[in-house]
Amino acid sequence: MYRAIKNFFYFPLAYYFRFLAGIRLSLWHPKVIVVTGTSGKTTLLHFIESQLKNKAKLSHFANSSFGIPFDILGLRRKKLTLDEWLYLFIQAPLKVFKKLPKQKIYVVEADCDRPKEGRFLAGLLKPEVTLWTNVERAHTENFDSLVKENKMTNKVDEAIAYEFGYFLEKTNSLAIVNGDSNLIKQQLGRTKAFVKPISQKQLNGYKVFKDHTQFTIDRTSYNLKALLPKEFFYSIQMTNLLLDYLKIEPDLTFSKFSLPPGRCSLFKGTKNTTLIDSTYNATPSGVKATLNMFDLYPANKKWLVLGDMIELGDEEQEEHEKLTDIINSIELNKVILVGPRLRKYATPRRWQAESHDSFEVDRKDKIQTFLMPKEALDYLIQNLQGEEAILFKGARFLEGIIEHLLLNKRDVSKLCRRELVWKERRKKWGL
Repeated sequence: MYRAIKNFFYFPLAYYFRFLAGIRLSLWHPKVIVVTGTSGKTTLLHFIESQLKNKAKLSHFANSSFGIPFDILGLRRKKLTLDEWLYLFIQAPLKVFKKLPKQKIYVVEADCDRPKEGRFLAGLLKPEVTLWTNVERAHTENFDSLVKENKMTNKVDEAIAYEFGYFLEKTNSLAIVNGDSNLIKQQLGRTKAFVKPISQKQLNGYKVFKDHTQFTIDRTSYNLKALLPKEFFYSIQMTNLLLDYLKIEPDLTFSKFSLPPGRCSLFKGTKNTTLIDSTYNATPSGVKATLNMFDLYPANKKWLVLGDMIELGDEEQEEHEKLTDIINSIELNKVILVGPRLRKYATPRRWQAESHDSFEVDRKDKIQTFLMPKEALDYLIQNLQGEEAILFKGARFLEGIIEHLLLNKRDVSKLCRRELVWKERRKKWGL
């Protein structure tokens, strides 16, 4: 009932803030650059920020039908609690005519979590340039109804791609896109902008080291002080093409680049462990990309702590079952599964070869399943021997597990979901 009420009022309330943000945007009149796609948007935003520095205003912490109008108006939800809404509602009209940003470039991250969101945001932003990273299965439960009613397609992926395509419709100058995505290619006919596709053929080399990643793109090497899946070469190249369009000389070292919280951040853990924090989100393709990167990570003992992927709707079972095939393909010493979806769909028959006589013994030693993150934390504390590299990926508040394993407790501030509402929820879960 609560969710139905929330969905009913979502866009009517969002239009109030969009109307006011539209006035302020017209007064400001910046060059609008939209960063969109199912995943990788925030990291791409940080790539761009590392190059543009103070030349642009960037929409940090905002990518939705509420977040973007809030960002334009100079509003921000701090506690993520219901009592903030009255304050935001009253403050919004007072912010319209406040002093405008001095930057004349606005780089804004824009998502499409639900039907109509792409059209809603594209109509507000009317971008000069759009950078479109990918289309994946995420928040598919919000699009399943379109497929069932067959309003536009019988495939949920195409319904999601169509919603993102509204940004192309409204783009008036340049679209920089993932040229290897057939779903994106199907939407290119909707734009009058000049299209620059990026292809895997441009990637000449990719190496993962203990604390950095090397990409070789069109014979140029980029050594980035971060752990990044191979797919982020698209983000590097998109940034280069955007800088060329803006006539800004690039810093090929990306010396100012830093990862946002929860995107493969590296921490020192207790017992001389290495903690790789990728807990911010988990889309099927994003999980696969991160696991493939971890497969190349140089460590003698590799542990994986994997949480559920949420909001997948009718695709939930299929996508969780696929994870077992991916995990089986890489070398791991321990796999710790956390959540009801993985417990339900990552069944024993999918692990290893069924004909293996010692299958059950191997599984009991290597594969551990838990419903709650506190159970997984207790297991880690009791069983870590030292020197392990541990990748955390997925939902179920895995950042709360990392919090208890950090060697330097001050690193807690560098984890994702630090707002009060998330702290209270983790506390209820024993974290």
